[in-house]
Amino acid sequence: MLDETRRILGDLIGFPTVSADGNLALIAYASAALDAIGAHTRTTLDASGTKANLFATIGPDTDGGIVLSGHTDVVPADGEWTGDPFVAHEEGGRIYGRGACDMKGFIACALAMAPAFAATRLERPVHFAFTYDEEVGCFGARALVEALREWSVKPSTCVIGEPTGMRIIEGHKGCYEYTTAFTGSAGHASEPDRGVNAIAYAGRFLARLAETGEALKGRAPAKSPFVPPWTTLQAGVIRGGTARNVIPDHCEVEWEMRPVTAADADFALSEIRRCLEGELSPEMRARHPGAGIVTHVVGEVDGLEPVAPSEALDLVRELTGGNAADVVSFGTEAGLYQKAGISTVVCGPGFIEQAHRPDEYVSLDQLDLCLQMLDRLAGKLSRRS
Repeated sequence: MLDETRRILGDLIGFPTVSADGNLALIAYASAALDAIGAHTRTTLDASGTKANLFATIGPDTDGGIVLSGHTDVVPADGEWTGDPFVAHEEGGRIYGRGACDMKGFIACALAMAPAFAATRLERPVHFAFTYDEEVGCFGARALVEALREWSVKPSTCVIGEPTGMRIIEGHKGCYEYTTAFTGSAGHASEPDRGVNAIAYAGRFLARLAETGEALKGRAPAKSPFVPPWTTLQAGVIRGGTARNVIPDHCEVEWEMRPVTAADADFALSEIRRCLEGELSPEMRARHPGAGIVTHVVGEVDGLEPVAPSEALDLVRELTGGNAADVVSFGTEAGLYQKAGISTVVCGPGFIEQAHRPDEYVSLDQLDLCLQMLDRLAGKLSRRS
């Protein structure tokens, strides 16, 4: 099985599925492989028609299935690579290539194991979910979860195969990203009351962000496993103005929030809306009818909240033999599945330290551990009669 996984992973790395460029060739490859063994496959396109999700099912047409989920897109192959980043290279027990661990290694394991699932009389279905645009906002997974509702497909558990060194991850913070644009009215700096200073209003917004961030520290759960334990909120980029002596008529603030809980996100967004919509924007429009504020949502990726009991956690503990469950700082698609009512954990081959860097790799040992987990899943789901 490991040799088949190596072959498939080499093929997958050969598809340059950088988020900006699409993933249709890889999806067609995976769909053909799953169609060939009798899986029920469905693909859904994004609005541009250049990216697709694949959802495939092996086993009975019932609720309560197990989802094996992986994103197909990769980050750009920047930096100095030893070889071609989109040609798999094996050396020293490692397979190198962009996406090798993040996260085509897991997808290769799932596809290699698919014939074994198909040859097994399964008590519950096994679903394969391969998505687009995880790296730029988890847009594919969000669309897939909506499609599952429309299709009335109701899995009970999900394993996200992000690179965790095959450790079981039960929680991570969310990541909400925004750009807030302030439109004022330009004029000569010698008469500031004749204009609307967009930077000044952005500054007042930044102050409210800081106040809200401090308030979030007091909302940290008593036993929060995260570092830091509270929801964080910060501005990372500000752009505006043309010259010292011109009233700036435009300013943009790029900011983000990493919520520990959904309640924290609701609290923070409510405070921010009160500031922008209830205070600053009406004041700006009162001074100039064309002034105002618009917030653009870059991405809202829900966190994965540790819960008890957890069907997914119990299942993967049994399959891997690991009792510990950890949290991580990086984000995944897991929170979207959890929010849809699907018990979810993160567990996959490779290490996040190898992702998003030149000469990305996954070790054969890690792939083998993943295959063992999936083989045990096939055995657990097989009908005994």
